[in-house]
Amino acid sequence: MNTYKQPLRALFRTNNSLASTMFARTLATATSEPAAPEKAPRIKEFQIYRWNPDDPSSKPHMQTYSVDLNACGPMMLDALLKIKNEQDSTLTLRRSCREGICGSCAMNINGTNTLACLCRINTDTAQTTKVYPLPHMFVIKDLVPDLTQFYKQYKSIKPYLQRTDYPEDGRETLQSIADRKKLDGLYECILCACCSTSCPSYWWNQSEYLGPAILLQTYRWLADSRDHATAERKLALQNSMSLYRCHTIMNCSKTCPKGLNPGLAIARIKKSMAL
Repeated sequence: MNTYKQPLRALFRTNNSLASTMFARTLATATSEPAAPEKAPRIKEFQIYRWNPDDPSSKPHMQTYSVDLNACGPMMLDALLKIKNEQDSTLTLRRSCREGICGSCAMNINGTNTLACLCRINTDTAQTTKVYPLPHMFVIKDLVPDLTQFYKQYKSIKPYLQRTDYPEDGRETLQSIADRKKLDGLYECILCACCSTSCPSYWWNQSEYLGPAILLQTYRWLADSRDHATAERKLALQNSMSLYRCHTIMNCSKTCPKGLNPGLAIARIKKSMAL
């Protein structure tokens, strides 16, 4: 047994020595290489609308924050969350999906209604980015508008399939491929309210005029071949305010973050009402 142990021990000592030498050389090479130079900070200023209703002495004002774009994501929502997490936890805003699906982070950025999660930061550090809540809405706090009236109007159009009968086999109600295609550009609306709050007609008659977003949803059901409440839906629009306050200004179609065309949907409702 001793005859075999001695060569093995010698072999282990040799391998350990070689490993130690290679590790030392690698460490020396790594430490001798110069460190990569740090990027110069790119400081961007953001002016954000602030108002706290719980503080009687507080008045609406713009507050300036500075963010290093090298340490921030590319979207406006990244900057706002970085400010909230690292500089001012009292900053209040809505956000959820971060993917342009929920519509929660709708706000006015540099004069345009959009979704903060889809709006890229302007990397020009010489320009200050200004952020406001959606315009012409009551503000709950900071960047959070009160959408109570908006959702009441959405509820009023009965946004669900209404039928007088259903297939006898109890299965789903089918429609042709051509009929299904008519819903493209309508069902994608996420009710972010960017279009309605960019519409002057909605600013002036918000309590009675349904606005672009709700009328787009209305046409979504008027265009659905499976729905049997067409006459009832049109009757609800037979007044001077719900539909006909639209003056084709087209701000709604310009600002929609999903690329939809509420103005076209409203025009098609008017045409169907006339016929």
